[in-house]
Parts: sequence; C-alpha cells; structure tokens
Amino acid sequence: MPDLSILLPMAGLLLVIGAFAGVLAGLLGVGGGIVLVPAFFYAFTALGYASDQLMQICLATSLATIIVTSLRSVHSHNRKGAVEWDILKTWAPGIAVGALIGVLVASGLRSTVLQAIFGGLGLVIGAYLGLGRANWRLAEAMPTGLRRALLSPALGFLSVLMGIGGGSFGVPLMTLHGRPIHNAVATAAGFGVLIAVPSVLGFLLVSIAPDARPPFTIGAVNLPAFGLVVAMTMITTPYGVKIAHAMDPKPLKRIFAVFLTLVALNMLRKALLG
Repeated sequence: MPDLSILLPMAGLLLVIGAFAGVLAGLLGVGGGIVLVPAFFYAFTALGYASDQLMQICLATSLATIIVTSLRSVHSHNRKGAVEWDILKTWAPGIAVGALIGVLVASGLRSTVLQAIFGGLGLVIGAYLGLGRANWRLAEAMPTGLRRALLSPALGFLSVLMGIGGGSFGVPLMTLHGRPIHNAVATAAGFGVLIAVPSVLGFLLVSIAPDARPPFTIGAVNLPAFGLVVAMTMITTPYGVKIAHAMDPKPLKRIFAVFLTLVALNMLRKALLG
C-alpha cells in the first residue's frame, strides 16, 4: 500500500496543475501538454521520483490526458463545422506512424536527453507564439505527396518527444499553409487524438523500474495524474474561455511565450547539469 504521506501531497499538486492547464488551454488555445510535461516533471521530482525514466512518465501521462481533451475538442469544433476531415484523414496514417516511432525512441532515451529535446523545441514554440504573425505564409494550400509523407510523421514524432498534442505544431503548420485559424485549431485537435492514442498504447508497454514509478503507474502512464488532471481541466477550461472572450488574449499569449521560453531554458539547464 503506497504511503498516504506521499499520496496526499501528490494529489494536491496534481489538482493545482490540472486547474492551471485547463485555464491556459481555454484562455490561449494552447495544448495542455506544453504545460503538463514540465509541471509533472517538477511535481514528481519534488515528491522524490527523479530518475533516468522520469520524463517518459511525464510524456506518457500528458499524452493520456490529451486523448480525453482532444476528443472533447474535436466534438465541439465538429458541431460548428470547423474540422477539415479531408486533411485529417490524409494526414492520419503518417501522424500515427510518427507517434509510434516517437514512443520507440523516447522509451530508449535518458530523462536528461528528453529534457533537452523538450527545452529546445519549447524555445522554438515560444518564439513562434511570441513573434509569429497571422499573415505569415509558406504556401496557400496544405502539402501533398512527398511533402505530406515527410511532414506528417515528423509532426507525430516531435509531438510525442514533447508529450504534446497536435496544437503546438499542427496549428502553425496549417495557418502557414493558408488555412483559417479556427479550422486549424479544430483540425489540429484531431491531430492530437491521432498522436495520443497510438503513443499511449505504446507507453503502456514501456517498462519502468519499480522504485522510479510514482504510485499507481501502469507502464509509463501514472493513473492518478491522468484522472485528476483530466477532471480539473474539464472544470477550469470553460473559465479560461470566458476570460478569453472578456479581454484581448494577444498580450497574454505574449506573456505565455515568455513563460514557456523560461520553462524551456530551465529544462535545458537541468539537462546540461544532469
């Protein structure tokens, strides 16, 4: 039986993490994974579970929550006709394959390497959030043929290595190729499902050393973190949406870009020192 003195602080931390992630998701439209992975990392480290496999647990548990939140998001957007199903269907095989490759690679890497990858890619996402412009374009149509065959698995692969859904890479990809932002957000939520489902199935089979696992962890997925965070995001996301409609979210997005950049730099620092 796990020690109650560990379970109670763990539950409290996870409730706070879930509430924060939900508000940010509703307020800024960013995927929860970009917040959850570092939050899980710091929480589990504080509780004494730092190990060479800690980042695998953080990535896998974050992706498990994304299954629920992305399905809910796709359903909501689809009722408004915003999901571009043709794009989703044609990109699905490559994204799923890339996600499975991501699990295979991530399961064999040390936690410090995964921290460095998260930090490096986090800096790129933070720069785009802070400096990106709505009128930036690479093309007026989504890639097809060989470009799609290369980009779709890359999207799934990189997302799994960061433990995030489809929004952080999918939305910029689609808007840079001429898709309206509302359609990009809606369709990228579908990307999140395609990334999270196969990767979580893979992470459930990953072997984690017993002394490195927080209580009630199956494979690399921590069940209490999954359940508590999903419950809190369901409650708090609507409040973030209300705040977003009551004020201009653009300055807040710039602030979040700075916050994400600092988190990414700290991850890189820990990776270098670790």
